[in-house]
Amino acid sequence: MSSGPDCGSYSRVRDSVVPLQSTPRTDAPTVSRATGTTPHVLVADEDPVASGALAWLLREQGYQVTSVSERQRLIDVLERTRPDLLLVDVEDLGAAGEQLLERVKGDERWRDVPIVVATHLPTNGKAMSVLVPPRIADDYVTKPFRVPELLARINTQLRAHSELRLARAALAAARAELERAREDVASNRQIVDILHEVTGELSATEIYRILVRRVSRALSLSRCSVVLASAGDETGAVVASFEDPATPNLEIRLERYPEIIAALESQRPVLIRDAHSDAMFEQVRKLWLEEGRDVAVRSVAALPFNVDRWRSGVLVLRTERHERDLAHDDVEFAEAVVTAAVAAIKRAQALESTRADNRRLEALATTDPLTRLLNRRALLERLSREVDRAKRYESMLTLLLLDIDHFKRINDERGHLVGDAVLRQIGALVEASVRTVDIAARYGGEEFVLLLPETSQDGGIIFAERLRESIERYPFDASGEEPLHLTASIGVATFPSPRVDSTEDLFGRADEALYRAKSSGRNQVRT
Repeated sequence: MSSGPDCGSYSRVRDSVVPLQSTPRTDAPTVSRATGTTPHVLVADEDPVASGALAWLLREQGYQVTSVSERQRLIDVLERTRPDLLLVDVEDLGAAGEQLLERVKGDERWRDVPIVVATHLPTNGKAMSVLVPPRIADDYVTKPFRVPELLARINTQLRAHSELRLARAALAAARAELERAREDVASNRQIVDILHEVTGELSATEIYRILVRRVSRALSLSRCSVVLASAGDETGAVVASFEDPATPNLEIRLERYPEIIAALESQRPVLIRDAHSDAMFEQVRKLWLEEGRDVAVRSVAALPFNVDRWRSGVLVLRTERHERDLAHDDVEFAEAVVTAAVAAIKRAQALESTRADNRRLEALATTDPLTRLLNRRALLERLSREVDRAKRYESMLTLLLLDIDHFKRINDERGHLVGDAVLRQIGALVEASVRTVDIAARYGGEEFVLLLPETSQDGGIIFAERLRESIERYPFDASGEEPLHLTASIGVATFPSPRVDSTEDLFGRADEALYRAKSSGRNQVRT
């Protein structure tokens, strides 16, 4: 074997025969959005022949690949290569092997690296989670390998890994921006006093209102306003006004306010001590005369600010004829307050962005990327809590284990893209069928789990039959081909009931019921 197996050749992996057909690269891996590089897969298999064959296959598909056959060297190789995904053979894994993978999952450096395990499909009715505990694996692939399934599962986990890294990077950037905004707080006593009101919990509009009120009071002004506009705009919006707080978002023609235009264009504060003699107001004074208006304005100051690349504005200070002239000290004070207010607005935005990033991170950690239902890890956590809750309140909890009949045919005959589309539609059907208090999850492959709190076995059977009929009637979109018509088998188990005293019992009874539904002809509900 000089350059890899020929098309149709096989490589012996222990007692399995693994086909490694030279598959056309129709779904080559996408360059990682998070790192800008080709995804790197670390293959861990104690059989060097199997490890080499898998490495060759993945390289043929465009991945970077590193192989390790000695289990004790896994940590060293992880530190050296920093892979995007770990593909591990778990035959004869043992307690030491599980501890090793738990160590990898618990290490901060690799906490987001998905682990896909390869194992023989269980034949004794055990749940896959017993053979492959979710605490050590994100997904599994059964042996003998089917190349399309293997590549599809690897690509799915790599996409989720890339999205998670991007979200964490955005969260770190938002926190850094938040920290920089906090460092901008001025030391001036009056400004600090103002900032007691201007907090990151307020909206930008509320901060603008506090700004004009506190600046007006601090400088003894009767007129102060915030106008949002950008250089070159013909109109601006008055979003806060001390003299008229009940007039939000008043539109003004900027040609009547030359100080605002000058401040936006120069991005520097503008101070006009006497608007009735300054050359900047010459055209405006002519307009006042034509309109017969006696404008009582005396001094004017305009201080520009930028919240971000899209939003800018001006803080406008005015005194009237019977009031004092504005001075440079007034402008400096107002400028410091504007800087603090803009920092508060940015802080508010950073806090909201952080909250949104946290929500996205939580969704990535608990959601199946294909169906948007809960993933297996989140399901098992929720199942444990719901069983504890049922015990505490002496209520009932029913679990439905649903499996799509003959789903393998869809992937084999229509391809994995159609298979994924069907799974998404199944997920939408399941989600639309449950109550707010119910829990729906994709357990793995074509299996789905529904938890129905406060529901007896009879109620669970009625719900399961209704869901089974919905799936049977639904015309599944097959990407332009004739709609697919599918059926589903459902196993039902209830806690508490005979032989069901724990989470494991509940899942085990539902798995046994599903097996009976399958062996009895499929497309039915069994308990």
